Amino acid sequence: MEDILLPADFLEQSRGAVIIDVRTPSEFLSGHMPGAVNLSLFTDEERAEVGTLYVKEGKERAVEKGLERVGPKLASFVIKARQLSDGKPLFLYCWRGGMRSTSMAWLFRTAGIRTFLLQGGYKAYRHAFQQLLEEYPWNLIVLGGPTGCGKTDILNHLREIGHQVIDLEGLAHNKGSAFGYLGECEQPTTEQFGNELHFCMRNFDPKKPVWCEGESISIGKVFIPNEFYSKMLSGLFIQYELARPFRVKQILKDYGQFSAEELVASFNKLENRLGGEATKRAIQHIRLGELEEAIEIALRYYDKGYEKSTLKLWPVINTYVATTDNLKTSTIGLLEFYNTINKEK
Repeated sequence: MEDILLPADFLEQSRGAVIIDVRTPSEFLSGHMPGAVNLSLFTDEERAEVGTLYVKEGKERAVEKGLERVGPKLASFVIKARQLSDGKPLFLYCWRGGMRSTSMAWLFRTAGIRTFLLQGGYKAYRHAFQQLLEEYPWNLIVLGGPTGCGKTDILNHLREIGHQVIDLEGLAHNKGSAFGYLGECEQPTTEQFGNELHFCMRNFDPKKPVWCEGESISIGKVFIPNEFYSKMLSGLFIQYELARPFRVKQILKDYGQFSAEELVASFNKLENRLGGEATKRAIQHIRLGELEEAIEIALRYYDKGYEKSTLKLWPVINTYVATTDNLKTSTIGLLEFYNTINKEK
């Protein structure tokens, strides 16, 4: 049927339209299509009840109970759907493209609302990301470098001037360190992080390079999908280096606005690795307002850790050394360095 779409067609045709996830609230919170609205056919409790009946007494009894629970809500579903639609088609999905989404689609179509269904449901959508990564020879350029080099600023500027960039730390709402949670909202689930990454990749031209920051497989509590991470590990790695005084200045810009208590709490998280004496001295500097001294102590730890981890993950490293902390100048220099490497391939 023309109103039942494969994932690629569903995602393409639903751009700018209303996507409705009819799964339960807990399923939606675990992960959903970016931009989707949750209009649950069942509550979590109702779905559990219907599922238990299905196992114990069979499909017919489960369907009867489902109708009993849903019946009083049908009018409210239509009213909400009309509000969301505002005269435009709706795009629906459930877990596997089964009874929940087909039932809601029937209801909305009966009410005169054009409705499209995702074949295979959310499960097929999740699998579509893996297919997208396998379908094209993605050219990932991985930008690494010691803490405080301003890699995120460089990547943001690359995006501003038209390059394809994935801000992994931005998607994860964490800057990937003991201080990474400061100033960030709550992290998404790993599942939702993967969905946001999928959304980014869908908007890219696979024939053009994609820039991202070098990360370990976890960013805070979020894990990068294995299929994407393997692409990162096989991508071109460029190490971006900046003189230490500039790095201290960058870290002050990024974290200097946070309270002493917030910074102390982050240093306490590092105590096992930094050592009790070094942690004590760093905290003393913070209490005295001597943030640069505290940063120097932290950098000694982070630089050692970075060197060890990076060499394990990317054995071939191309290093670009910036001579200034001017963002535009450094970005131009980095692009020229990349073009030189690319020509030598």
